[in-house]
Amino acid sequence: MKTIFAIIFITTLAACSSTAIIPEANNVRLTHNEPGSECLFLGDITGSQGDFFTGSFTSNADLETGARNDLKNKAMMLGGDTIYILTQRAGQTGHYDDGFGGGSQQTNVTLSGNVYKCRKE
Repeated sequence: MKTIFAIIFITTLAACSSTAIIPEANNVRLTHNEPGSECLFLGDITGSQGDFFTGSFTSNADLETGARNDLKNKAMMLGGDTIYILTQRAGQTGHYDDGFGGGSQQTNVTLSGNVYKCRKE
């Protein structure tokens, strides 16, 4: 029984950390400015982090970092080096009372963008 509890605990903790970035994806650039004609459009992607269960145990920073890392990993897999961010959404669920008026708990972050290949090799 202790072993099962330990496995569940470790799995839950791992789910609460941000998505890891593939080392090659570190060089993928995010931008809010659409790339020019010198860049080749490769496709659309969506990156996300969190869900209704693990999101409430994950910090907002880890949710945002994980969504960015997921987006960069997917762009790198397509051969892209630049992501033009189209949408940024943060999901809110539940209501908590912290004694100061409370608020909603951020549970997930989703980013959508267009992938481009801009650098020549």
